[in-house]
Amino acid sequence: MLDLDKRSLMYLPGVGPKKAEILRKEAGISSYEDLLFYFPYKYIDRSRFYKVSEITGNMPYIQLKGRILYYDTVGEGRTRRLVAKFTDGTGTIDLVWFKGLNYVTDKYKTGTEYIVFGKPTEFGHIYNIPHPDIDPVDQADQVAAGLTPFYNTSEKMKKSFLNSRAIQNLQYTLLSSLNWNLPETLPADVLSRIRMMPLNEAIRNVHFPESTEKLRLAQLRLKFDELFFIQLNILRTASLRKLKLKGIVFPTVGDYFNTFYKDYLPFELTGAQKRVVKEIRADMGSGRQMNRLLQGDVGSGKTLVALLSMLLAVDNHCQACMMAPTEILATQHYATVMEFLKDMDIRVALLTGSTKKKERNAILPAIASGEIQIVIGTHALIEETVVFSSLGLAIIDEQHRFGVEQRARLWKKNAIVPHVLVMTATPIPRTLAMTLYGDLDVSVIDELPPGRKPIQTVHRYDNKKAQLYDFLRKEIQLGRQVYVVYPLIEGSEKLDYKNLEDGFETFKEVFPEYKVCMVHGKMKAADKETEMQKFITGEAQILMATTVIEVGVNVPNASVMVIESAERFGLSQLHQLRGRVGRGAEQSYCILVSSYKLSNDTRKRLEIMVNSNNGFEIAEADLRLRGHGDLEGTQQSGEGLDLKIANLAADGQILQYARDIALEVLDKDPELLSEPNRILNERLKTLFARKINWGMIS
Repeated sequence: MLDLDKRSLMYLPGVGPKKAEILRKEAGISSYEDLLFYFPYKYIDRSRFYKVSEITGNMPYIQLKGRILYYDTVGEGRTRRLVAKFTDGTGTIDLVWFKGLNYVTDKYKTGTEYIVFGKPTEFGHIYNIPHPDIDPVDQADQVAAGLTPFYNTSEKMKKSFLNSRAIQNLQYTLLSSLNWNLPETLPADVLSRIRMMPLNEAIRNVHFPESTEKLRLAQLRLKFDELFFIQLNILRTASLRKLKLKGIVFPTVGDYFNTFYKDYLPFELTGAQKRVVKEIRADMGSGRQMNRLLQGDVGSGKTLVALLSMLLAVDNHCQACMMAPTEILATQHYATVMEFLKDMDIRVALLTGSTKKKERNAILPAIASGEIQIVIGTHALIEETVVFSSLGLAIIDEQHRFGVEQRARLWKKNAIVPHVLVMTATPIPRTLAMTLYGDLDVSVIDELPPGRKPIQTVHRYDNKKAQLYDFLRKEIQLGRQVYVVYPLIEGSEKLDYKNLEDGFETFKEVFPEYKVCMVHGKMKAADKETEMQKFITGEAQILMATTVIEVGVNVPNASVMVIESAERFGLSQLHQLRGRVGRGAEQSYCILVSSYKLSNDTRKRLEIMVNSNNGFEIAEADLRLRGHGDLEGTQQSGEGLDLKIANLAADGQILQYARDIALEVLDKDPELLSEPNRILNERLKTLFARKINWGMIS
C-alpha cells in the first residue's frame, strides 16, 4: 500500500518523535499503515442534542449545546479541580477537569456557545461531566454529524494528549494527506467475486462513517481482508510445503504393528480411533510429509493412537519420538507405552531434564545407533547432544506449550523432515483451528471409550464446606481418591501459594485419618515426583495441587476433582482439570467451589461446565465469552493471533468464506505468480514480513 507500512508516523503533522514513541509503545502504532488499521472499538451516535433538564445519572455519552457561565477552582494539591458551570437555558451542569486547568480556561471562553460531549455522572445529587470534549458550534457538521468513533487509549497516551479524539484527528490528517485515496489490496477478479466495498471506501467509513449501513459494509470488507490474507498465507505455505517437502515413505504395515494390534491391544479401538489411524497410515504412505493435528477430548485415547503411529515408523526401520511439555506428562506417557509394549521386543527410552548422567550416557549412543527405537521425553529431546539414527516420526503433545523454535529444532534431527503428529487435549474451536493450525490436516477423536461414565459436575459455594467434607469422606471410605486444585494466576502467586498451603493445613486437620500430599510449581522436580508417586500408588488419598496437574496425570482410582475458586479459571482449563477424573469404571464427580459474589459472565461459565461434558461445545462457549486473545495457546502458537477487526467467535462465516476464496485463488495459481495476483504477493510480504515463516518446518 504505497509503502505506507514503511513510512514512520513521526513525520505525520501533529505527531513528532515523542508522541511517535508513545504510540509505538502503548498501541503498537509505528507506521502510517499501523494508524490506518488502528480501528475504533465502538461508535456513539452524536446526531442528537440533549437538554440539561433531561439528564439522569445512568445515561451513556450525551451531547449538549450551550454556554459556560463561569469557572471555579475547588480543592488543594492533588484534589484540586476546575469546575465550569454550563447552561443551555433548561438547567445547569458542572463540567470538571482534574488536569490541564490553565489550558482549559485559556481555550474555552465564558459566554461563547459550544458543543459539549461526555458521560454524565452523579455526585451528591449534582450532575457533572468530567473532562468533556468541547467544540465551537460552527464545527457542528464535523463533530456532531452522526457516528463518532472511539479508539482504545492508555493512561500514558492520555497524559500526552493522545486521547480517542486526538487519534481521530490524526486519522483525518493522514487520510487528507493521502487525498482519501488508498490502493486496492485485492485483484479485480476477487473483488468482483466477493462484491464488497472497495478498500478505499471501507477505511474512510470505518474511521468516519457516513451512515450505520456504510459502517457495517466497511467492517465486513475489512474483516474479510484480515481473515483472507491470514488464510492465504497459511494455505500457500502448506501447499508449497507439500510441493517441496518430500516425506519418508512408510510402505509397510509390518510385524510390530500387526502383532500389537492382534495380540496385545487391551481393548477394541473406538470407531473414531480406527478412522484416525487410517488417516495417519494414508499420510505416511503417500510420499509427502505428514503434518497432522490430532484433537481429542481428555480420556479419548490419543496416546494409543500415537503408539500405533510409532509402531508404523518402527516397522519401516525408522525411529519415533514423543515430546511432552512437562516431566510428569513425559513420565506418564513412558509408563503407559511401557505397559502396552511389555511383552514386545521394542526398546523405549525416557529422556528428561532429570535423567541421571550415567543413564544419559547409556541412552544417547543407543539413540544414535538406532538401537533405541522409541524415545519419549521433554524438550531435553531437542538438545544438540541428542542425535537420531533415522527419525521418521515426531509426535508433540500439547504443542501450544512449546515455542515454535523448539519444535523446529526437532524437525532438523533428520536429513529428510520426519512426519509430524501434533496432539492436543484442549479442544480447539473450528474457527480457531482454521486460523492457528490451518496448515495442518486435522483429525478428531470425538468418541470416548465404552464403559466411561459421564462425570457429574456440580457448583457449590465456599460457605458450605462442611457438606463438601462429608461427601469427600464418603468417597474416600469407598476406596476412592480426591484431587483438590487451587488457581495459580500470574501477579497473585504469593497469595495463591498461601491459599494452597492454608488449604493443605485445613485438609490435614479435617481428615487426620487420611494421608494428604501437596504439589506445586515451586517445588523441586524430584520432590514433586515423590509427592505425585504417593498419590499414584494410593499411599495418599488426597492430592492438593496448583494447575501443574492439569495435563496428563492418569490415576484411574481418583474419582473426585474439587476446584477451589473455580470462578478464576477459564472454561477450557476447568474442562482440562475435570478430565483428570472419570478414568476408571466408577462414577466420578467434579465440584466447582466459588465465592457467592459472581459476575454474570462467570455464572454463565460455571453453568456451562455443570451442563456439558463435551469439550468442543465448551471450547466454542469459551471463545464466545472470552474472545480468542485469552484462549490458552494462541499467544505461543507461532504467530500470536493479532486480529485488528475480525472476531473469531462472531465471524466464523466470514472466515469460512475467506478460506474458500483463498483456496480458489491458490488452485489456479499456487505460487501467486500471475500478473493479477502480484498484488496479493506484495500484500502478503507486507503483512507477514516481520514474522519468520515457520510454516515450512512446523
